[in-house]
Amino acid sequence: MEIEPALPNPPSSLSRRLSVVAAREHGVGPEQLPLIGIDADIFGAFYREHIDRVEGFVMRRVGDRERAADLTAEIFIAAIDSAHRYRPALGSPRAWLLGIARNLVAGEWRSRDRHRAGEERLRGSALLDSDDAARWDARIDAASRSRELYAAMSRLPDGERAVLELVALDELSLAEAAEALGIRAVAARVRLHRARRKLRDVLKAPGEPDAHHPTARKEGRS
Repeated sequence: MEIEPALPNPPSSLSRRLSVVAAREHGVGPEQLPLIGIDADIFGAFYREHIDRVEGFVMRRVGDRERAADLTAEIFIAAIDSAHRYRPALGSPRAWLLGIARNLVAGEWRSRDRHRAGEERLRGSALLDSDDAARWDARIDAASRSRELYAAMSRLPDGERAVLELVALDELSLAEAAEALGIRAVAARVRLHRARRKLRDVLKAPGEPDAHHPTARKEGRS
């Protein structure tokens, strides 16, 4: 039976100050990440470091600003709750966080059409003033082209699509994408190659020759 990792012990006063300074200047590293659940300053540094990336990740997949705000908050709450289980072998902090984001967004897709009768919860709109709402609308509009690409990517097999979206849309390295998905880098490389090849076929204009067809290759050499 797997033993639940214990919560980290609070660092000494000096150690904490050094950790906070390092987190603010260089980002929250693997050794500091378990502390985001018990140290508000380190969590604040972690949040500021990753909020833009997480917002972009969510908005490329969810077009509704209120639900996007909800999910973004839920992702960071989930990170706080599971930070004590983080180990460097799970990947970089960024890859680990986007792994959480991907799981929550996938859960949102599964439950989107299911309504929970009588359940009341705080909606993202309650947390958004007019300036926030305008900012979210602008970012969602800017992400619309990515969502169009994502719609085309939805025709790919799940494993191939997952690698491609993390690399092409979320700008992770191939190694980080593999970490976020819990697969080997070589498997991620193979999936990425297959996904790019298939996506080119999906996105090519009507009447455009298939680059992989022998006739197209022959014409290209003429």
